[in-house]
Amino acid sequence: MKKLYLLLLLSLPVLLLAQPKAGYYDAAVGKTDAALRTALNSIIKDPSVTSYNGLWTAYGTTDINPANGKIWDMYSNCSFTLSVDQNRGTTGPECTNYNREHSIPQSWFNEASPMVSDAFHVYPTDSKVNGIRSNYPFGEVGSASTTTGNGSKLGSSNFPSFSGTVFEPINEYKGDFARTYFYMATCYAGKCESWSGGVFGNQNLGLTAYGKEIFLKWHRLDPVSTKETNRNNAVEKIQDNRNPFIDYPELAEYIWGNKKGTPWSLTAGIDELKVEFTLSPNPAKDVLNISTDELSISCSVFNLNGQLLLQQTLNNSEVLSVATLNNGMYLLQVQSGNRKTIQKFIINK
Repeated sequence: MKKLYLLLLLSLPVLLLAQPKAGYYDAAVGKTDAALRTALNSIIKDPSVTSYNGLWTAYGTTDINPANGKIWDMYSNCSFTLSVDQNRGTTGPECTNYNREHSIPQSWFNEASPMVSDAFHVYPTDSKVNGIRSNYPFGEVGSASTTTGNGSKLGSSNFPSFSGTVFEPINEYKGDFARTYFYMATCYAGKCESWSGGVFGNQNLGLTAYGKEIFLKWHRLDPVSTKETNRNNAVEKIQDNRNPFIDYPELAEYIWGNKKGTPWSLTAGIDELKVEFTLSPNPAKDVLNISTDELSISCSVFNLNGQLLLQQTLNNSEVLSVATLNNGMYLLQVQSGNRKTIQKFIINK
């Protein structure tokens, strides 16, 4: 039974992998809109941030890519070694060294603490690209004046509700930065409304109409990644708070998006991420008939030890062959995009 429970946890949507402490978000349950943002603020405000210099050390646990042991830079494809390639006063061409990038430029909040060293928004990035980005807001570029090695761009905005020069990260990290801004608009509620930069403010909800529009778009198109959940856990160990929009991505919709006016619950995101389907027969012998309204689904079969046994993509309502399975109980995971549902079934030949 314990192995089954662990497998279910591992297979649930990524929002459950971030592991907040039991009861951490209880004060936000049942709240809506501004009240929800206020409740979250009471949970995550006043972080015990490290010093600005302490960020160099923090990156050793928050921003190392496990694939190569190098600094994980969202602005470039450069390969930096922790500490060795730290910027110590000289910025050369791209891939020379890395520094501390305030995704919310520190000039917007006058370099004040604790924002200046809040690790949730200060990322290690290529020094050259950091300088190119400068204090321009994030946005979507129409005509690029500069394009970096990984495809990030600086140029004129082509987003309908915003004009001027903007910096556009690559698609892979747009959601990361959107959830960073949601965090800052919540952790620093009551402060961020007066920050300059064109994306904060707006009726005590922390973001302007443009900020809400573009970051909700990025948030929806780029779901939470394992990188973000791991970073969330690591930053919590340093400053004793979390990014709620990584733990529960749907919170952004309840405060700024299409769920405004609806009370939030701890299971809201799970319910929204389910894939509806039926399977028959159960018990089965050689085939499972899977019926769903989804155009395409990925079906994965696990044993109770968590071992992947079968994997197949099906279109609409099709048949999954399970003829190679022995008698016993199994788990079927059906996934569509970032939504997934698990159901038990039995083989009895």
